[in-house]
Amino acid sequence: MTKRRQKEADNAALEILRSTGADVLEAALVAKAAMEAARGKVKRALKCIGAGADALRLQEKTVTFEKAVAAALEARKERRIRTLYDFRYFTRRFMLRCKGLTNRRVRSITPQECAEYIETAFDTPRQRQKARLILSGVFSTAVKRGWCDANPVARVEAPRVVESPVPILTPQEIEQITTTAEQYQGGSCAAAVGMMLYAGIRPHEVARLTWAQVDLQAQAIYIQPQHSKTGGARRVTIHRPLQRILREHQLPDTATICPANWQRHWRRLRHASGWGGGRKWPQDALRHTYASYHLSHFRSYAELQLEIGHRDATLLRTRYVDQREVRNPQRFWGLTERSEGTVAA
Repeated sequence: MTKRRQKEADNAALEILRSTGADVLEAALVAKAAMEAARGKVKRALKCIGAGADALRLQEKTVTFEKAVAAALEARKERRIRTLYDFRYFTRRFMLRCKGLTNRRVRSITPQECAEYIETAFDTPRQRQKARLILSGVFSTAVKRGWCDANPVARVEAPRVVESPVPILTPQEIEQITTTAEQYQGGSCAAAVGMMLYAGIRPHEVARLTWAQVDLQAQAIYIQPQHSKTGGARRVTIHRPLQRILREHQLPDTATICPANWQRHWRRLRHASGWGGGRKWPQDALRHTYASYHLSHFRSYAELQLEIGHRDATLLRTRYVDQREVRNPQRFWGLTERSEGTVAA
């Protein structure tokens, strides 16, 4: 190429760079970087630029973690109340404890960061296990909306949870809490406590029950799918001690089993029973006590599984029942030697 033609080419190149509207030197540096990435090949440089533009468009087509959470909640608005409560609680805790996560773009979040978020926001293996599931739910919605290409939580190893038996109440503790329930605010919480202790119904399930779901004649309580933890309906047997409690405190069908502000009353009732200060109430203690006494007397995992609402007996065998601490199951169920064959009145 002659000097004249070289000069014309250089001038044309300068005009092209100026036409970009960018500083000529900066535009030249960009062109140089593209050629170096393409190993000096023009066609390859153009492909690199095109691929980079596509990647940038994808990166920009995303939302913040906070917006992804809102979308995930909207997608689950038909789920059970308890499910939504847990989803809100866990995602809120993620954003409170993990600095900068609220405004992070979901497409840029890596599996390593997800693992760090789970460990930072939650303390126990069981909490982290559930947190992983909920975080995965946020990203699964983001994938469906095109806000990220893959769910990074899928590459995060699930925390290992070693199940250990939950302690059950002693006979003295059982008597104390049932007596306190009868005395507390005129017995307004007695039916709820009775259902948790003698029917194994979960606290949040009891909170949703009305007296219309209690059939004293059929000796059954009917848990509706939308009220249960697992989403399945079940029929729970009313045994002798619970039948007595329910007859004494029965209200019209439209009334709820629990009084207003149930959680507050339940905490105060436990405190009045001696579970306050440094003495920690074992989680689901009444339900676990029920399971242990049920198995001890009726000797059937299959029957207990149906009554308690578990999909299988695995959790019952590993965590729920503590046969060593069961004392006089006949007395627990209100039985005498003569009436031992008849469970309910």
